[in-house]
Order: sequence, then structure tokens, then C-alpha cells
Amino acid sequence: MNKSATHRYKIAVIAFDGITPFHLSVPGMVFRDAGFELKICSGDPSPLRTTGGFDISVQHGLQALSRADIVILPTWHDDCRPAPANLLDALKRAHRRGARIVGLCLGAFPLAEAGLLDGRRATTHWSFADMLVERHPSISVDREVLYVDDEILTSAGVAAGLDCCLHLLRELCGAEAANHVARQLVVAPHRQGGQAQFIERPVPVSSSDDRFSQVLNWVNQHLADNHSIDALAARAAMSRRNFTRHFRDATGTSFKQWLLNQRVTHAQRLLETSDVSIEVVAQEAGFGSALSLRQHFHAVLRTSPSVYRRQFRAGAG
Repeated sequence: MNKSATHRYKIAVIAFDGITPFHLSVPGMVFRDAGFELKICSGDPSPLRTTGGFDISVQHGLQALSRADIVILPTWHDDCRPAPANLLDALKRAHRRGARIVGLCLGAFPLAEAGLLDGRRATTHWSFADMLVERHPSISVDREVLYVDDEILTSAGVAAGLDCCLHLLRELCGAEAANHVARQLVVAPHRQGGQAQFIERPVPVSSSDDRFSQVLNWVNQHLADNHSIDALAARAAMSRRNFTRHFRDATGTSFKQWLLNQRVTHAQRLLETSDVSIEVVAQEAGFGSALSLRQHFHAVLRTSPSVYRRQFRAGAG
């Protein structure tokens, strides 16, 4: 989608009879307060029953997809039943005309059934990943990540739907807009790691957790510095091995990848909110040089710092 940062995007969120209310509410929580035009639509007759024990009235049919910039299927039935033909046809038509398609959690299944994920990377809730692979072997299913952006967006479980929607908001409106919405929701604006950290058991709480969190907060306040695992392990009063294991258990990723993501996010914010040069942004974000910033920025965001600044500069329009 080649729109300006101030474009009022139209979003169609697809509901169905038997939907989980929280799944349905996720896109609205992220996008409605950010100024998007959001419509709930359904191919099922209204009112729709929900798993919350109450019904909802839906004012729009699937024809709303024909006018939407973004189409979001926030989940699907827990039995992953085949989607009705009218829904599959509406999804295919929306994709053909260039709408951005998003399948949160089990929403990946109708997208896959419509053939929209063929040959792409995708994800879904970890406990349904094997079923998605079995039904659609042409899809490269990543069981570990919170979301996948391979033109079509897919996400893991419920909370990962928030991560995915914040990612899309960041892409459309910039890091500052996503950070603002995340602060209102009291969630992390850009959660690192993957769903592997949630599959078996939560990370046990121990006295070392507080020291560990303090170290991560300290790193975020000193992104321009060089950081070694040995030095940070010492700061956390842990061995290198224990620190590395604790870090991966807590974040689902390596320290190197986590640090890169923090630095890119900080660079985004500086580009949006300040007039400092690209060289200064590179220094303050910890990349050392403008060349290094450009290389990493392009690898993560598929754009350059200058183009990003022009697109998302605060107050631009």
C-alpha cells in the first residue's frame, strides 16, 4: 500500500457466529484510537453469538471488504472448520485488488484455504501449527515467531495479535504512533522473541528476575555504548551461561538480536521526532556510523532512514 502517513485507512474486520469477543476487539483497540475508519462485517446473519455468552449486532456484510484498504480476520473457529465460499471469495477479491490481508491466530486457516498463503511464510497459534502444515504443505509455517509479515500478515495466539497489529500500525504511521497506542494499552510497543517462550511453561519468578530486568532497562538507556554478554552477566550477578539461558527463556531470542531491535526502534523514534542528522541518529542509537545504520535499517524495515524520516516525520502532511 503506497499511502501517506496521514491517509485515513479503511479497515474491515471480519466477525462470524461463535467468535471470541477478545479476538474481535484486538484490531479495534489498536486502530480505532489511531484515527482509522474501522468496520465490523460478517457473512453470517446478525446477531452473532459469541463465546462470551452474549450476542453482537453487525451492521455490515462482506461487501465492506471491497472498499477496505486492510482486511483483518481476527481468528477462526477452534475446530478450524472449512470457511464458507462467500468468505473465501471475498478474501480473494480483496487481495486481488491490493488490500492488505491480515490473519490473526487461527485466522490464518481461511487465508490458507483461499490460497493466499501459498508459497509464503506464515504462522498461527503454536498448538495448531502442525494442522496448518498438514493441510497446506505449500506454506512455510514458522512455529516460533509472534507474527510473520510476508506481504500477508499472520500472527500467533491472542496476545500476539496485538503485536501484529502494532507492527502494522508502526509500518503505516510510524514508531511514535505505535508507541502511543501501546502506552495506552499498557503493553510493549515491540515485543521481542517468539511464541516458543510460551509453549511449555512460563519463566519462573526468582530473585534474579528483578536484577535481569534492571540490566535490560539499563541497556535501553545506554544503547550508544558497546555491550558484551560477559559485562551484562556480571551486572546481573549471573554467570555468562546462566545469563544467556535466562535471556533466551525470557525473551525468546538472542541478546544480539534483541539489542539490534532496540537500536532500530530507537533510531525510528529519533528520525520521527528530531532534526538531528542521520550520522547523529546512528551514534545515539548505537550503530556507530550512518552506513551501519542504513544497512541494519534496510535489513529490518526494508527502507532507508531518510525515506523513513520523510514518510513519518511528526507533523508531516
